[in-house]
Amino acid sequence: MSRYRYLFGPVPSRRLGRSLGVDLVPFKTCTLDCLFCEVGATTCSTLARKEYVPTDEVIAELSDWFREGGGADYITLAGSGEPTLHVNFGRILEFVSDNASAATAILSNGTLLSLPEVREDACRASLVKVSLSAWDQASYERLHRPCTGVSLDAMVESYVKFRDQFQGKLWIEVFLLKGVNADDSQVARIARLVDRIGPDRVHLNTAVRPPADPLAVAVSPRRLLELSALFSPPAEVVASFRGKEARDIEPPRTEILAMLKRRPCTAEQISAAFGIARPRVNETVRHLLEDNEIEETPSDGETYLSAT
Repeated sequence: MSRYRYLFGPVPSRRLGRSLGVDLVPFKTCTLDCLFCEVGATTCSTLARKEYVPTDEVIAELSDWFREGGGADYITLAGSGEPTLHVNFGRILEFVSDNASAATAILSNGTLLSLPEVREDACRASLVKVSLSAWDQASYERLHRPCTGVSLDAMVESYVKFRDQFQGKLWIEVFLLKGVNADDSQVARIARLVDRIGPDRVHLNTAVRPPADPLAVAVSPRRLLELSALFSPPAEVVASFRGKEARDIEPPRTEILAMLKRRPCTAEQISAAFGIARPRVNETVRHLLEDNEIEETPSDGETYLSAT
């Protein structure tokens, strides 16, 4: 078993470098059931905020990781579902800020920022990334399949309020799928909503990893670049992660499994995450496949690995 129940990584992030994940909700507990989710279909669809995992245990794991000299560019609330569903996520951010030099980030779908207490707690982070990939309620429901009561208009208004009070970096991810929300007219309407909010960065993304639903078809890099010009200033097409120099050491099998429980990765991304030479990673991957602890899924010319 992995040493930690609630920490995973550090994992390679295309935007955050080396990111230590903090998982605050049980697997696929979320306010949305997005077509493109790399973790899979939502099994617990809810808007109920509570202490899904013990706050003190999360803090104890972080304390241990700090004592052991763990290093990361960001400590990130992310993982198996929507992190702001955890009622004490702000307390965890505060603990990290008081005890570590790493920046903190929240990777959120933004649905709960309509709550003043969520906005207040999110202000403790160094960076907040939220999503905006639709232009009206119908398109939002088609793409994200939200809980009853989630409104795109209310969410956009909450982003505007949060931008006014948040002193950190606010990023918006626009996730585009072929045949769903990637026509020029559709993206232009999304861009007008983004312009109202005024984020620090806008990122265009698409279904690179295996998605929850086969309807989630990736938009080509060339097309993403064309669509980026509809934003002012132009949006950034998310680049591939480049890892640090690899070491010729034995890969940490349990830590790799813990990471693959939360998100599919390629062998190259595992190598980058742990800074371990690719041949060593390939050997560990082969053993994990033989032991039926992981499985392979082809997607967009890559082979992704995930825990069985």
